[in-house]
Amino acid sequence: MLMQTTTATATAAAQAMQGAVRSRAAEENQRAGQAIVEMLKLVNDQMMPQRRLVRAGERIYQAGEAFGHLYVMNSGLFKLVNLSADGREQVVALKFRGDWMGFDGIASGLYACDAVAMDTGEVWVLRYDEVLAACANRPALLRVLHEAMSREIARDRDSLMSVCSLPADARVADFLRYWADSLAKRGLRTDQITLRMTRAEIGNYLGMTLETVSRALSRLARQELIRFTEKGRRDVHIPDVDALAAFVQHSLTPAPAVLQ
Repeated sequence: MLMQTTTATATAAAQAMQGAVRSRAAEENQRAGQAIVEMLKLVNDQMMPQRRLVRAGERIYQAGEAFGHLYVMNSGLFKLVNLSADGREQVVALKFRGDWMGFDGIASGLYACDAVAMDTGEVWVLRYDEVLAACANRPALLRVLHEAMSREIARDRDSLMSVCSLPADARVADFLRYWADSLAKRGLRTDQITLRMTRAEIGNYLGMTLETVSRALSRLARQELIRFTEKGRRDVHIPDVDALAAFVQHSLTPAPAVLQ
C-alpha cells in the first residue's frame, strides 16, 4: 500500500511538473507571438514598406545581386539557398512570419544567397538606406533591427550545433521541433504541420542523404513521436512537441561509463 501511495504521489508530481512546463511554454509562445505582431506594426507604421505578394518558387532576391533592400516576412514560408562549390544548391536557413531577410548582403554589397518562397506569402520590402535613416531617429526601430540580427546569429549557431553534435534521428527530431516551435510562436497549430520541403531538401538542410532522412522519419514514427496522415505525404502529426524535445535532449546526454 505504501509503495502504491508513493508511486501515485510521484506520478502526480511528475504530471504537475509537466503541466507547469507546458503552461510556461504556452506563455512564452504567447509573448513571442505578441512581440512579432508589435514588431510588424512598428515597421509598418514607421517605414511604410512596399508590399510584395509572392508564390511558391518565386525568388525574392538572388545570390550576386546588388544589395539595397531588407525584407520582412509578413506571411508565408521562405528558404535561403546557397550554391556550393560543386554547383549544388544548399538550403541554409528557413524564414517564418516576422523574420527578416537580406542581412547577408550588408557586408559585401551583394546578396550571398537566393531567397525563395516556399508557399504563397507577403514580403515587405525596405530600402536599406531608409532603414538606417529611420533607425537614427527611432530607437525602438533600431532595437528591432538588432534583435532580428541577433536571432539570426543564434539560429545559425543552433543549426551548426545540431549538425555537428546530434545523430541522424535526433537531428530530424530537432528540425521538426524547431518547425513546430516556430509555428507556435506565430499562433498556429503545431500538432499537425505541413512540411513545405521534400525529404531531399530536408536532408540538404540537415547535412544528410534523402535515404537517411526517410529512415529517421520512419524510426521516429515507430516510436510514436510523429505520425503521417498518409504515406508519402508531407503532413506530419506531432502528438507531443515536448516529447520530441525530450528525445533530442536525451540524445545529447552522455552514455554512462562502463566499469571495467
